Amino acid sequence: MAVLLREALGDSLRRVRTAQGRTLREVSTDARVSLGYLSEVERGQKEASSELLASICDALDVEIAELLLDVGHAMLPAGDEHLVGSTDPVAAGEMGVLDAKVVIPGPGGRTEAALAAA
Repeated sequence: MAVLLREALGDSLRRVRTAQGRTLREVSTDARVSLGYLSEVERGQKEASSELLASICDALDVEIAELLLDVGHAMLPAGDEHLVGSTDPVAAGEMGVLDAKVVIPGPGGRTEAALAAA
């Protein structure tokens, strides 16, 4: 079974906190979040909002981007590491997931360019 995002985020946050030798109480106080809620986030039982993640990351003095990269790598199936972090995906003959351009259609299926021309 695939690892859920909330579980991977919790594992990563716990690793950072314990590597710093800090307690849940210290981080919860610095992040201004209840100890119980932070514990649930670390155990993957609660889905943290972006605001909460920002507050926890500030308290841990870690960039959200670093945390998310760690989580992304942890969630990759074994053997799929080549999808993320490729230095030259074109030379390798394939594009990674971070290199793909996504076009999200606007209302009525029109792209942003079509909307701008309208």
